[in-house]
Amino acid sequence: MRRNYQQNPQVGGRGCWTQKKMGNADTKLHFRKAVIQLTTKTQPVEATDNVFWDQFWAECSIAVQDVFALVPAAEIRAVREESPSNLATLCYKAVERLVQCADSGCPSEKERQIVLSCTRLLTRILPYIFEDADWRGFFWSTIPGTKKSGSLDEDADENEARPLAESLLLTIADLLFCPDFTVQSHKKNNPDASEEMRSIDSCEYIWEAGVGFAQSPPPNYIHDRNRTELLKLLLTCFSEAMYLSPSSDNQVLNPWVSFFCSAENRHALPLFTSLLNVVCSYDPVGYGIPYNHLLFSDYREQLVEQALQVLIVTLEHETGSAVSAALQALDSSSSNPSEELEPAGPDNLFVNYLSRIHREEDLSFVLRGFAQLLNNPLIQTYLPRSTKKIHFHQELLILFWKFCDFNKKFLFFVLKSSDVLEMLVPILFYLNDARADQSCVGLMHIGVFILLLLSGERNFGVRLNKPYTLRVPMDIPVFTGTHADLLIVIFHKIITCGHQRLHPLFDCLLTIIVNISPYLKSLSMVAANKLLHLLEAFSTPWYLLSAPQNHNLVFFLLEVFNNIIQYQFDGNFNLVYAIIRKRNVFHQLANLPTDEASIQKTLQKKKNKSGISRLNSTDGESMEGSRPAAPAEPGTLKATLEATPGIDKITEKSQVSEDGTMVALPRSSSPATPPHHGAINGASDTESNSERDSEVFTRSRSRMSSVSSTAAWTANSGWMLSWKSRLPLQTIMRLLQVLVPQVEKICIDKGLTDESEILKFLQHGTLVGLLPVPHPILIRKYQANSGTAMWFRTYMWGVIYLRNVDPPIWYDTDIRLFEIHRI
Repeated sequence: MRRNYQQNPQVGGRGCWTQKKMGNADTKLHFRKAVIQLTTKTQPVEATDNVFWDQFWAECSIAVQDVFALVPAAEIRAVREESPSNLATLCYKAVERLVQCADSGCPSEKERQIVLSCTRLLTRILPYIFEDADWRGFFWSTIPGTKKSGSLDEDADENEARPLAESLLLTIADLLFCPDFTVQSHKKNNPDASEEMRSIDSCEYIWEAGVGFAQSPPPNYIHDRNRTELLKLLLTCFSEAMYLSPSSDNQVLNPWVSFFCSAENRHALPLFTSLLNVVCSYDPVGYGIPYNHLLFSDYREQLVEQALQVLIVTLEHETGSAVSAALQALDSSSSNPSEELEPAGPDNLFVNYLSRIHREEDLSFVLRGFAQLLNNPLIQTYLPRSTKKIHFHQELLILFWKFCDFNKKFLFFVLKSSDVLEMLVPILFYLNDARADQSCVGLMHIGVFILLLLSGERNFGVRLNKPYTLRVPMDIPVFTGTHADLLIVIFHKIITCGHQRLHPLFDCLLTIIVNISPYLKSLSMVAANKLLHLLEAFSTPWYLLSAPQNHNLVFFLLEVFNNIIQYQFDGNFNLVYAIIRKRNVFHQLANLPTDEASIQKTLQKKKNKSGISRLNSTDGESMEGSRPAAPAEPGTLKATLEATPGIDKITEKSQVSEDGTMVALPRSSSPATPPHHGAINGASDTESNSERDSEVFTRSRSRMSSVSSTAAWTANSGWMLSWKSRLPLQTIMRLLQVLVPQVEKICIDKGLTDESEILKFLQHGTLVGLLPVPHPILIRKYQANSGTAMWFRTYMWGVIYLRNVDPPIWYDTDIRLFEIHRI
């Protein structure tokens, strides 16, 4: 229809379209003139001069991209430096207009346009307020003579003015539940819109059905668009954290987030619920019509992305307190139901509400939402690119992490059934896909951290025994086996084929395998060979002498083998066969030379080695239809990350008792164990070993590379003896001592050359009464600390910075929390 109008000017369509285009051009011209006037005025403009200030928002609404183009960064900084009072007045007047419009309920289209104009202008200006330390307190000061005019709270003391930041945050919250602007009105033709806004119960206007709300309002793309704009401004308010360096005040909570998520915000509960329900109910595929995402704009996707980013920022909390609150809520619900009603837990209401979600249907709704969205890129179709693919999987993983960390009922619900595998497979897919991309180091870390958290629970290891059926081709060897096999094969690929910046993750990856190993009933031959290959690579003398912590990786792998042999021997004949085939590796470890001459000889050879590339292995054919993990495109932007603490700092040991419960072990208990007892018991003493080493050598990781510096350290005989004497080899050596002669005898007697016959023999073999007394199972559970909290903060804001490019809210501002580099 539009094409006909354009082709035939006689029907009048072209004239209308031209008039509208010219009108829009005039609006931009007037707006630009107002900006120029502001930047060129040397004298302060009075706040009462409404004719001047209304130029910025009274005209027809200007698109947010145009606002960013028409208000250049250089001019904002010029006004900030040369006419600070004018910039202050502009901010104050914009907030004042928002307050007035929210107060009236935005009954007219003109008022709604004013709200959008003020929202876009503040989104543009706020980052330049935050980048200047002298201006950061401006929004938390009160404007002289304003009393409570900037507030919606009429009952408060008139002599106590509300800071501009509080007025702005409360107004945004009100506008997010404004009938006919951001929510569907329940009352038609109501003349007293102002009264409706003041008495509105926003719990009746929750945006989407889900947690705590049953009705799903009819979709309205205009409401979605307006919500998105307001959430973008809200996120910009919260972004002050980006302008503080990670070393300064890193324990101080974000004042914008603290106030917005406090009891001062009467919309806190319905807003938290709205954001969560919008995210978890979003279905990017819909009815599955091919290429529908190319034909129609999806405003809901933009809203979901902004809602997700606001959620993860508001859920940032001081280390440990939210977790303890969640556990408190869990204990109270099981012991005394009446206590659940008490206002226990953190002051951050968003964290509080999240930790208290407990109904089965709500937990199921949230988990289903996560699984559907994270599995979206794995959807396979016959028509290329016919299905919409989401790109906010990093924000989803951060939110899932926060759910598991803050709400233990949710964590137990996830692990209660095989639904956890619906989360595992996409996480492993992302890890495998991103392993070669240096711009995705943060994604690799969050994926591994989630799996470390899950692996601390017994149910996770048990669920991994479910057979894996191919869902999406991956760049890994073809295998038939369980989800545990998939995890081990992908971890092996990350270690052997990933880039150098992933080295600090090796101990995390192996800790996860250690945690699940006591529960793995039957590893495939492919996975068994991968584990033996890792031991072979990590136990070579040149690698052991390369860094003071490298031997810990050998301890982890030996602990994996010991756990499987002692607790799951019957079904793991593939692993036993692989151990027998590679028995020389274990004999070489046991006979590792520790004299100074041998060490120096190895160090001389090491100079000719090519580092970790020695770990690379030929995996054979990858799955059909898979594409290899690709490095980042040249010019890709990446945000730097804070270093993560060592594995011994982010985990605590728990011993599994006979009834299956876990008992936390004090950190001091392990080092007291005599060296020879550690070897006899068969359980590795990796963390205590690591702690002892760190007294001699402190790993320093730079923000830029996160790779350990070993320049000041050299291997010596005493150091090697200190850990070699504790290698837990006794169980494996006993297995080899019993089984190798039996296997050799069968091969000679029957003339066997086919390994299937040997496997059949091992499948029916037994070591009952022949192995040492089983060692206690040790699980290393994730433990939050200030180091991981700072890592999460830098990672989260780095993702948000890089994802918000239209408009580029923070581009070319003086960010201090991280640095942006081009690859």
